[in-house]
Amino acid sequence: MAATLTLVLLLAVYYSHRYAWWKKAVPYHHPRILMYHMISPPVKGAKFNSLRVSPQQFEQQLSFLHHHGWSFYTLSELIQNKSSLPEKSVAITFDDGYEDNLTNALPLLKKYQAKATIYLVVDRHQREWSSKRKKKNNTHELRNEPKLQDTQINELLHSGLIEIGSHTLTHDNLPLLDEIRKTQEISDSRKQLQETFAIPCEAFCYPFGLYDETDLKLVKSSGYTSATTVEKGISDLRNADPFQLKRITISGKDNFYAFRLKLKTGKRGIKK
Repeated sequence: MAATLTLVLLLAVYYSHRYAWWKKAVPYHHPRILMYHMISPPVKGAKFNSLRVSPQQFEQQLSFLHHHGWSFYTLSELIQNKSSLPEKSVAITFDDGYEDNLTNALPLLKKYQAKATIYLVVDRHQREWSSKRKKKNNTHELRNEPKLQDTQINELLHSGLIEIGSHTLTHDNLPLLDEIRKTQEISDSRKQLQETFAIPCEAFCYPFGLYDETDLKLVKSSGYTSATTVEKGISDLRNADPFQLKRITISGKDNFYAFRLKLKTGKRGIKK
């Protein structure tokens, strides 16, 4: 009996730490910014399956948001309307520009009339950028993942549900670059996206969430109106620096309970 009670207590402590179910909800007048990468099934033995949210998971999440009164916005719309957003406002964001954002995500976005912002790497094809953060990540897995073609991006834009933001020219590690290269990555990427697709490009996302004070100043001076990080959490949009916005990380390894908790508090557990 004592052993059973001990086991129950240990499990309770484990789940309390893992899911932090007891944490109070962040007020729902603070909009949620969700961070995705790929909408695709997991690949057996792959290193980056946390970046792969299956279409089934994504639909379950969209259905929950739709049926529980969440209003969908692009990131730039959040910024434009930050003083008058309704409770339960949400912006879906996708990093990098994977082809499945069109083939798998767009049909589901259309089904639930959900908007999204795609942070696009301009020079994205056959490029291995994961090693720019850690050399051991150079597995070529992300390099080989199909990326969006320009014609496909036009199809996304034509849907009326998608905003294109910049994720730099090459997804480099910004703090390691000199100022000339920083400017190319940050400012020139915006210019190229605007010229290629005849759109305003107002939203920026720091590759790997890494940036320094120079990067921050360059983003502000390049004409963007917002920038997102990978810091986990929920920003008070009315008071937060719009160029250092937190996001809720949506992982392919999370269950639906974790998704709901993240929507509530910004994190699955105490730290994640």
